[in-house]
Amino acid sequence: MGRIKTTLVKRTTEELLEKHGGDFSTDFKENKAKVAMFIKAPSKKIRNIIAGYITRNKKRQEVATAS
Repeated sequence: MGRIKTTLVKRTTEELLEKHGGDFSTDFKENKAKVAMFIKAPSKKIRNIIAGYITRNKKRQEVATAS
């Protein structure tokens, strides 16, 4: 069983991927810095959760396109 993401995290991630999808990669540290540039997250923890969710989505996209 995985952790459930809140609506805030999912909505923010979708918006960032729509606007800046090409800027993100599969590297968490790079995504963390870019999330901090693009939005003002209420806390460091929320920023990291959003960056992790973006990283996970990007990895899924790579696997889907490779197959």
